[in-house]
Amino acid sequence: MLNYELEAALHAEGYATVCGVDEAGRGPLCGPVVAAACILPDGLVLEGLNDSKKLTPKKRDRLFDLICENAIAYCIAEASVEEIDALNILEADLLAMRRAIDGLAVKAEFALIDGNVARDFQIPARAVVHGDAISPSIAAASILAKVTRDRQCEELDRMYPQYGIAKHKGYGTKAHMDALRTYGPSPIHRKKFIRFLEEDT
Repeated sequence: MLNYELEAALHAEGYATVCGVDEAGRGPLCGPVVAAACILPDGLVLEGLNDSKKLTPKKRDRLFDLICENAIAYCIAEASVEEIDALNILEADLLAMRRAIDGLAVKAEFALIDGNVARDFQIPARAVVHGDAISPSIAAASILAKVTRDRQCEELDRMYPQYGIAKHKGYGTKAHMDALRTYGPSPIHRKKFIRFLEEDT
């Protein structure tokens, strides 16, 4: 259940600004990975705020606007397909998160990172497993990242309509994999994620 206990404990330790950080697009076969960092006002209640995966697209869109309007600061950043291929998805994920934190208009003194890895950040950070279901700051970041990534997928679908990206959001569905076998990969596909095409030959 979402509550501000993590943020409040950090404030009590002397950290004035705490940001939540989450990502979207770690698993898909194409497109960048998107991360968001968000600092919320103490105790802000946004009706319906939750882990982005538990919300309908319509509710996510509504909350996206509310978060942008009410946050002390937020930043959305990404790591490109080329960076994902050059590094790996975990390192690209962390890179996007660092960029999101660094891009905050109000500097964060501590970061709550969704997941089980929090390393190489320029400020103190803590990994919080299932953090988007615990911390409002992380939940807000998850919505910012998810909505941004979904909107990117709609744009990618307009650029490469043969793959059906708007429908499956780049995940490795049967339809997506069949389209890859038919049309071959596009420049926005992650080479490390589509090695099954080499196995088919």
